Amino acid sequence: MADPVDLIKSEVLEDLPQLPRFVLLRSLWRGAIDAWSEPGSLDQLPAAQRLLAAGADEEDLVRLVRAVAYEAVFVTLDELDTGAEVNATGVDAGWVVMESGADGSPTGRTLAGLHEDLLTMDPGGREGADLWE
Repeated sequence: MADPVDLIKSEVLEDLPQLPRFVLLRSLWRGAIDAWSEPGSLDQLPAAQRLLAAGADEEDLVRLVRAVAYEAVFVTLDELDTGAEVNATGVDAGWVVMESGADGSPTGRTLAGLHEDLLTMDPGGREGADLWE
């Protein structure tokens, strides 16, 4: 797990937006992946309720939903990191994830390679190992 103090030092010395990377990736873990571990999180999914009623193990079901959420976040970050639709011909459009200042204006520093660091931002320090148990 990344140390926020080391990230700030790296940001200053290397002029890289490490702190925003940390905050974004950690937020995705907590909101999109680990939120499924909260009590009652499966209540909003009728398919999960049917599986539980049929005798499925709740812990296994939570692990499955978290693994699917991880994969969705990873693929989304990978697409953002690519910066363009590689399978589209004749399309002159792309995107970039960029740090912003306190007022919301872009700083010009891009947050690249986000998908590469997603596992290291697991708040549990497990680097996602528990998702595939």
